[in-house]
Amino acid sequence: MLDTSSRSLFEGEHDAFRDTVRRVVATLDTDRHEREGIVEREAWLRAGEAGMLCPTVPEEYGGLGLDFRFNAIVSEEASYAGSAVGWSLQSDIVADYILAYGSEEQKKKWLPKMVSGEAITAIAMTEPGAGSDLQGMKTIARKSGNGWKLSGSKTYITNGQAADLVIVCARTTEDGGARGISLFLVETGDEGFTRGRNLDKIGLHGNDTSELFFDEVPLPGDRLLGAENGGFAMLMNQLPQERLSIAVQCQAAAQRAFDLAVEFTKDRKAFGKSVFDFQNTRFTLADLKARLQVGWAHLDWAIQRHLAGELTPAEASAAKLFHSELQFAACDTSLQLHGGAGYMNEYPIARLWRDARVTRIYGGTSEIMKELIARSI
Repeated sequence: MLDTSSRSLFEGEHDAFRDTVRRVVATLDTDRHEREGIVEREAWLRAGEAGMLCPTVPEEYGGLGLDFRFNAIVSEEASYAGSAVGWSLQSDIVADYILAYGSEEQKKKWLPKMVSGEAITAIAMTEPGAGSDLQGMKTIARKSGNGWKLSGSKTYITNGQAADLVIVCARTTEDGGARGISLFLVETGDEGFTRGRNLDKIGLHGNDTSELFFDEVPLPGDRLLGAENGGFAMLMNQLPQERLSIAVQCQAAAQRAFDLAVEFTKDRKAFGKSVFDFQNTRFTLADLKARLQVGWAHLDWAIQRHLAGELTPAEASAAKLFHSELQFAACDTSLQLHGGAGYMNEYPIARLWRDARVTRIYGGTSEIMKELIARSI
């Protein structure tokens, strides 16, 4: 269980909320999700009933009107439990796009369902030939009467199999570069919208990740999200919270890996004493504990900055870089301290290690994070 007693970021109401989140997370059948490659809708509905989805959504749209600390609690607890459920994508990313840029009609139609768990959402940026470089996307929406015709494909889309609504990034001009990108709302059942296979990944087996295809999908004018040709600026404005959200998940998973290593090495015997009693083990864990201590302090600082509206894109990139690298180091070190057992899927560290590999890639690779940080120097 995560120890939050020393964190001044949270207050009594947050502790009560965390207890609720822990109870709901404990009901998740992670083994089933790993086997089936998707999280059942009932899990989303339970989270919605508990107030865990999109807690920052204002009450007028069915939410609780809380701040990002509540989102962080959900992400921490789900990640610490080793679950790949895609709640944070809906709460930390998609909801904010609709809140910030959606029309009143779009907000009223989708936000209450997202809060309750009745609607599952995704955002489609990445393409087979355009990942971290969003300016290279080829998916295009051309004017057609009072609406649009959307054509192209996306890949590596989290929640792609289950999503009822997908925010799709597309070109609305033939020009290259950042200009002429717009965002559209694509719904399940739209003619010409199809899903490809549920992609076979190294880790995060419990979360569906898909290819999406758009074959001249007819979209009425009210499916445009925000301003035409204003999509790139919208994406850039929202990326800091997305990267902070990833940092939150990474830190919690790193802590879980450390806790598992401590538990295992104290229990396992070798050469007549516990593995923990060897100096190498204790020094390795001591080093990791120091890095985790710094990580929690930095994470809480970043969240406070974000709550005050002061977290810069470079700071968010640094948080994503630091915590994703820490997560993999913690998981790899913990697996090593498990010895052969760590390579067995029956031990939780094996899943944590597999799942950790992608966090240095999605949301912008570590290399891209370094480039963004360097630009601010």
